[in-house]
Amino acid sequence: MATKKATAEATTATKAAASALAVREGEDAWTKSELEEVVGELREQREHSLQVLTVQEAELSGLMKDPGDGAGQDQADMGATSFERDHELTVLNSERDKLAQIERALVAISEGSYGICESCGEPIGKMRLMAFPRATLCMTCKQREERR
Repeated sequence: MATKKATAEATTATKAAASALAVREGEDAWTKSELEEVVGELREQREHSLQVLTVQEAELSGLMKDPGDGAGQDQADMGATSFERDHELTVLNSERDKLAQIERALVAISEGSYGICESCGEPIGKMRLMAFPRATLCMTCKQREERR
């Protein structure tokens, strides 16, 4: 439900005011075609994430149904099953986080706040956003975060 709403809002934003989005000093304003390209990329990423989530959830469901403590299972088998479950959960949570970032980016586009660093409030930069459309931090803040 939120996905369709974000898509509709993002489409409206591309028609409304691509040039009103934040850019770094020395960069040209967003053009309608540049923003449409970013929105298209976000939509593709969202569709891919939704497909991955569907597959991962099915695999995890199968692993959760397998108790792993049946006859003939030694500690190594149980350990391997437990490791596999943990790995699937990690992949699933990572994909959910990615999907949330995509949705946030689409909403930010629709609200006209796309391209503003969530940490310092400065523009993230068109080139960074075109390379990584779901970025929420400028390079300086991202580097600072990664050092922690």
